[in-house]
Amino acid sequence: MALTGRAALLAALGTLPVGIWEPSWTGILAVNIPLALACACDCALAAPVRRLGLTRSGDTSVRLGEAADVTLTVTNPSGRPLRARIRDAWPPSSWQPGTEVAASRHQLTVPPGERRRVTTRLRPTRRGDRQADRVTIRSYGPLGLFTRQGSHKVPWTVRVLPPFTSRKHLPSKLARLRELDGRTSVLTRGEGTEFDSLREYVPGDDTRSIDWRATARQTTVAVRTWRPERDRHILLVLDTGRTSAGRVGDIPRLDASMDAALLLAALASRAGDRVDLLAYDRRVRALVQGRSAGDVLPSLVNAMARLEPELIETDARGLTATALRTAPRRSLIVLLTSLDAAPIEEGLMPVLSRLTQRHTVLVASVTDPHIERMATARGNTESVYEAAAAAQAQAERHRTAEQLTRRGVTVVDATPNDLPPALADAYLALKAAGRL
Repeated sequence: MALTGRAALLAALGTLPVGIWEPSWTGILAVNIPLALACACDCALAAPVRRLGLTRSGDTSVRLGEAADVTLTVTNPSGRPLRARIRDAWPPSSWQPGTEVAASRHQLTVPPGERRRVTTRLRPTRRGDRQADRVTIRSYGPLGLFTRQGSHKVPWTVRVLPPFTSRKHLPSKLARLRELDGRTSVLTRGEGTEFDSLREYVPGDDTRSIDWRATARQTTVAVRTWRPERDRHILLVLDTGRTSAGRVGDIPRLDASMDAALLLAALASRAGDRVDLLAYDRRVRALVQGRSAGDVLPSLVNAMARLEPELIETDARGLTATALRTAPRRSLIVLLTSLDAAPIEEGLMPVLSRLTQRHTVLVASVTDPHIERMATARGNTESVYEAAAAAQAQAERHRTAEQLTRRGVTVVDATPNDLPPALADAYLALKAAGRL
């Protein structure tokens, strides 16, 4: 219970003439006793807060950057009308900075025995689970002099999913995939490595594709058609160690890697391949296995939502052993990590042969676009020094990439916006070459 600003204002206004014309206890009591009685009546007529019924409904998940609406239903079982102000508290990252007060506070009037709804619109700024905190209700009497206040725990969780901004590239990559499958006409005909069907010979076909046995059984010349391999296994490995915490542009390196992994997973599942996910630093942070083509993308997005970079060095030996257990048969292992020289040379290089002798390995890394801008900077002494430092960093990354390439690893190194399509193109190139 608490006095309102209106009660304090009335007490001040009443005390002012008493102090001027009748400065005595009698004058003070003459003003404050009626005000106290009015406050008591106001408190008695205010609806009780503890007996209110509160339930939630609405969105349980939302992509990062989009809005989620959570509805709070307030039921008033008392015989007095509820005139209330409500604060629906959520973690600070549930709103854009500076919008929390306007988004979390509501005014509500509920007649006796009825219910009303208020909607809180969340616009989270970080991935992960956002759990509702307390709902604080301040019930006012009809005079607005006194309030009843109480808090209720009304659990609700909204899962903030990765934004998957690279999905805009999916139509063009699917068109390229259809070209590989031979479902659209192209100027140059490529061959996969998996037999598809027989068809009649057309002038211009490669004579090496003629199936002489099938030709002997029929009156026309038959040629074999090929398609890229299907039902191959792809293991996406996210490095969640300390290097994934660095920011590139406006987002953490881990978020950029997730975006690239989601585009590749969407493309590979449409191509008929099986996609699994492993997130690892010194232990398994997330593992998604055995999902169907229609369920793999929602499962990956849901698993990635709660991933956060860990400020520890990644255990390359443990990561390799876990990847080998997760992919016991020949697979394409896509390792999304950093190309920093020290972690690669001291961690990955000594154990890389265990992966390459059994699997096709592709390493994808996010490069900082700020370094590229620094490398082209000129005009003053400071810019020249920055350009020299950027050139040295780029040369070091190129040396690391060359070392991996010499060991049979395909390397994709690009900025956050360019990494998803570049990784998808690398996958399509491997598929077209029959290396999966």
